[in-house]
Amino acid sequence: MERLALEYCMADYLYIHIPFCVKKCIYCDFFSVPYDESSVKIYVDALCKELALKKRLSGLLKTVYFGGGTPTLLSADCFRQLFRCMKDNYRFSPEIEMTVEANPGTIDASKIEILLSLGVNRLSVGVQSFNDSELTTLGRIHSSDEALRSIESIKTAGLTNFSIDLMYGIPGQTMESWKNSLTKAVELSPSHISAYELTPEENTPLYPLIQSHKITMLNEELVLEMYNYAIDYLAGRGYPHYEISNFAMPGFQCAHNLNYWDRGDYIGAGAGAHSFISAVRSINTIAINEYSAKLDDGLVPEIQSMLLTSEDILKEFIFLGLRKTEGLNLHEIPDIGGTPLSAKKSLSDAGKELTDEGYLDISGDFLRLTRKGIVISNAIIVRLFEILGL
Repeated sequence: MERLALEYCMADYLYIHIPFCVKKCIYCDFFSVPYDESSVKIYVDALCKELALKKRLSGLLKTVYFGGGTPTLLSADCFRQLFRCMKDNYRFSPEIEMTVEANPGTIDASKIEILLSLGVNRLSVGVQSFNDSELTTLGRIHSSDEALRSIESIKTAGLTNFSIDLMYGIPGQTMESWKNSLTKAVELSPSHISAYELTPEENTPLYPLIQSHKITMLNEELVLEMYNYAIDYLAGRGYPHYEISNFAMPGFQCAHNLNYWDRGDYIGAGAGAHSFISAVRSINTIAINEYSAKLDDGLVPEIQSMLLTSEDILKEFIFLGLRKTEGLNLHEIPDIGGTPLSAKKSLSDAGKELTDEGYLDISGDFLRLTRKGIVISNAIIVRLFEILGL
């Protein structure tokens, strides 16, 4: 789909991809390229063209999320240009959640002040660990002290709505060092904490290092112990577990990500960005030159779009809904022509089968993973699909 065709749906959520990084971390499989000032300027100009093209898809924006890459590598002028473009083309809700991903080492008091002045009201800080040797293993560009200073700068600026990303299952990580990272994170009083398991992906530098035995991953029992500890520790300190990898103080769940898990429509802008509009999932090209050239010609730079089948929609409803600890509402099963009625009718029954084994729980209208199920969620969801015949 090169030209904008899906004009009949209004999306209230906007994702903007900034692909530039100082260097790529060994575990990262998100699209990113090395930072180059001249390339950034061309890219931001193209991004503004895409945002202008897609304004007709937008309703009243409830969230804007800058992800990457490392968005905080952008200069103040680039951020001003992007925000001027958004304000010229989009309407913002008075309660909009405006998030920028930030990495320690790329953010300081001046950058924070600029972001806040533009309307950013939430930062997501990629700390990953407060242990320097673990940061080195991951290929991060910052130290633990730099992470602490970055977060103190955020707090000094008066921003209380910020998230800290942590990672467990890092080669060489111990239970003691994981507990220390969690403790330091909580002491900084973020509104939100994400805890991600390090998972080797084939197209990352980490994967061949594991295959050649140059790096050894932690055993599954220790990784599971780390995850269970995080759930209990964070809940006991005011951060209830609301999604498989996410914890938040009451009222500070990430609205942008909740829309993903609820299968809400959203606009994606930037090289490699995904969009979801009216049951169509589409992807932009990751080739920055092609991305810019298409936009120069007035074309949306999509390289792939797919209209979801009824079965696709049902499967998404299940696996995304079960990511949330509240689970999925059995009365909100998508009612779409062609949806397998046998699957719809048997979802409760299928849930009951796994409930008897202690992996799922049905409470009122909600089907949710239990603690026993959430730690092996992928396997349980696969089993549920098999039972449903999907």
